[in-house]
Amino acid sequence: MGFVSVAETAKKWGVSERSVRNYCAEGRVPGAFLTGKTWNVPDDAAKPERVGKRDSRSLGLLAVLQAEARGNVSGGIYHMVQIELTYNSNHMEGSRLTQEQTRFIFETNTLGVADGAVRADDVVETANHFKCVDMVIEHAARPLSETFVKELHRTLKNGTSDARKEWFEVGGYKRLPNTVGDMPTAPPEEVPARMREFIDACNTRETLSFDDLLDLHHRFERIHPFQDGNGRVGRLLLFRECLRRGIVPFIIGDDLKFYYYRGLKEWERDRAYLRDTCLTAQDAFKKMLDYFRIPY
Repeated sequence: MGFVSVAETAKKWGVSERSVRNYCAEGRVPGAFLTGKTWNVPDDAAKPERVGKRDSRSLGLLAVLQAEARGNVSGGIYHMVQIELTYNSNHMEGSRLTQEQTRFIFETNTLGVADGAVRADDVVETANHFKCVDMVIEHAARPLSETFVKELHRTLKNGTSDARKEWFEVGGYKRLPNTVGDMPTAPPEEVPARMREFIDACNTRETLSFDDLLDLHHRFERIHPFQDGNGRVGRLLLFRECLRRGIVPFIIGDDLKFYYYRGLKEWERDRAYLRDTCLTAQDAFKKMLDYFRIPY
């Protein structure tokens, strides 16, 4: 498959270039991606069917997220995903910011503190995580790449106290052995090869069952490729893969945290723990989709 320009596509489809760019921005042209500000359109892409404004929700979750993100829409599903995913994923890793403080940072780019102090890293990583969610939504339809995974980590950890440590490589694989809970992970020298295998596994499977999805997530967490931030990067990739595959995504809330960790630990012995936990989280996300009238 090759790629052609917006101008060539517009001529082939008999529409304006602006219409082609809008189709791409709304996620209605599978495989289209941006290089800088230029859309690359698959040369075999079919012209999307016309959809009226009243029917925009029928486009599906990814298209709605992309449209709301680019339009900076407040109060919609994109707004909720940013706050819920960022708060819960950071909170699982020890952030002391409240959900309301997370919401305030997203909505106003400021932090309200009634009393006490907040950790600078918590604030920086919250703002960084918002950017990571945008990256996941923007690039969800593309095949996964090692470059993208590293860029997620670079974006998440940029400007943190970890970034000032000589032995910590922001956007690069770990140099020192680490663990997840009490489980050993891949030694640093094995990480590059095992990550290439992980990415190949993500890209070569045409269809994924729910268990396949969780197996890939478990595989990433057992590699634990970065010195820190693996949990958040892993959950971002999990959310991305759901969007890419048309699977209803889910957000692990604080009430499910310990069941989630237990599920990762027990996955190779008994898949029920992690599967049931993630299905419970998925049911909660479906309620959010129902509220915003987004089909799934």
